[in-house]
Amino acid sequence: MESIPILKMGNFLLVTIQVDMHDRLAITLQEDLTNRITQTHAHGVLIDISGLEIVDSFMGRILGNIARMSRVLDAETVVVGMQPAVAITLVELGMSLMGIRTALNVEKGMALLRSSLNATTNQITATKWRADDDAED
Repeated sequence: MESIPILKMGNFLLVTIQVDMHDRLAITLQEDLTNRITQTHAHGVLIDISGLEIVDSFMGRILGNIARMSRVLDAETVVVGMQPAVAITLVELGMSLMGIRTALNVEKGMALLRSSLNATTNQITATKWRADDDAED
């Protein structure tokens, strides 16, 4: 069965799509990715779509589903490498890709995931300090 490789890089998962996506492969990617998030406890998912020249409404919906499922599993999703023609097509289809953050390339996408993880860690630490202070009072 055909599948897209999912690589683990620290707290993040990296998916690079270099083949034409058909519906079954997109659904397999969605299932494989959600399984890998739970197995690895990843906090971020970076999906590189620079190899895609066409994204139809089904693939746009799958990307949105992946982002929402990842969020439920406590992982942020960033899509990078979107070709201008793909962005134009998505806008013309009226797809807003809610919940998906985008960046121009892998480097900027990883920086976005790292800053998001740092912000979350800082919020948890601040909440814990406040709880500790309240307990001492």
